[in-house]
Amino acid sequence: MEKFTEDGQECQRWRLGASIFTACLERGARLMRWELELPTGRRQVIYWPETTDWENFATIRGGNPVLFPFMGRNYAAGEKFCWLDLDGEKRPMPQHGWACQGKFVIEDSGADFVTVRFAPDATAQASYPYHYDFRVRYDFRELGLRCEFSLTNHEARSIPWCAGHHFYFGLPWHPGLGREDYRIVVPAKKFWRHSAEGKLVAVKDGAKETTFADPALADLIHTRLTENRVVFGPKSGEEDVTIRIGEEPIPDTWTTVVTWTPDRESPFYCVEPWMGPPNSSEHKNGLRWVGPAQTETFVVEVALD
Repeated sequence: MEKFTEDGQECQRWRLGASIFTACLERGARLMRWELELPTGRRQVIYWPETTDWENFATIRGGNPVLFPFMGRNYAAGEKFCWLDLDGEKRPMPQHGWACQGKFVIEDSGADFVTVRFAPDATAQASYPYHYDFRVRYDFRELGLRCEFSLTNHEARSIPWCAGHHFYFGLPWHPGLGREDYRIVVPAKKFWRHSAEGKLVAVKDGAKETTFADPALADLIHTRLTENRVVFGPKSGEEDVTIRIGEEPIPDTWTTVVTWTPDRESPFYCVEPWMGPPNSSEHKNGLRWVGPAQTETFVVEVALD
């Protein structure tokens, strides 16, 4: 692991073959970039903007924000950005949780891996008021990466979580091509939108295979995956990016993929593997429980095929 400073921030870098991984792990466990050194120049597989607002780090549109303990918008009795804890007490919960804006401590690192532990501040601890350890481990490879979330429960009762990733993938990555030239295959059987009131609304405008130019793809929630592989890339079938979710061939029913972009001109498209759909703390779909003295993991791999 190489340490360096960028814009006055402590960062880390790993080089494996043609891949360069850059991170700011002590702030949100954020993987910032994954770049490939090619004869034609550098390609950003995972996108990071040239200009960033480090004062509002959690809102930077780039890298891989870590979403924990819950992702998306949470509601409690209709009140946005709240949740009901184990005792029925209403507590604040910002969009995508606290980890993406929180402090992490580097526990272990090497030439091709790093493990960090979340160090919640008083506000985050009051919002998710349990004794736990949440860790993020990245294993870097020449043409891919593996990320493991682990939650260890130090309480005498089970605690809930429903975490996820928010990968910003650079798109398009060939000069002269547009979003319509790239296909995406998400093996889902059910599609949803998240209403302004926090409800999951089933829709029929989703498709297993489409292009990134499809307006129905934006802000779409995919569930009931028939396999654990999401694939996208040029229509030629070359240079695919493959996301593998979990370690079982067929994920749980409520394992979720969210596809999102703010507008048609953005230089990225987010393909986000989540443990469950948004607002899981209320509707319970996809919500997971970690028993006393137990550890549960969520594994995602991204590779170039």
